[in-house]
Amino acid sequence: MVVGSLIGWIFAGLIVGLLARALVPGQQKMGVLLTIVLGIVGALVGGFISSMLFGPNFIVDSTGTYAVETAWPGWIMAILGGALVLWLCVALTSDRTANRLS
Repeated sequence: MVVGSLIGWIFAGLIVGLLARALVPGQQKMGVLLTIVLGIVGALVGGFISSMLFGPNFIVDSTGTYAVETAWPGWIMAILGGALVLWLCVALTSDRTANRLS
């Protein structure tokens, strides 16, 4: 069960990371592992922002179980969180690189 959960986090991190990289303009020099880490960190940041804005309420369907239809707000916030984290990383690292070259 732990292995399945870990694989789920890796797969979701990859999807979120790829979508976040597609949203942020410019070239990001990172491999698959950093994309997965970006997606996982982005999901955590997006979840934190979402809970700060909307409260720590869990969304469930009418039967009281977690459904795919109710997961879309979480995915959207995860992708936006990933884009925010990537944008911050690009902004911080590009300034250092530009200062070293000049």
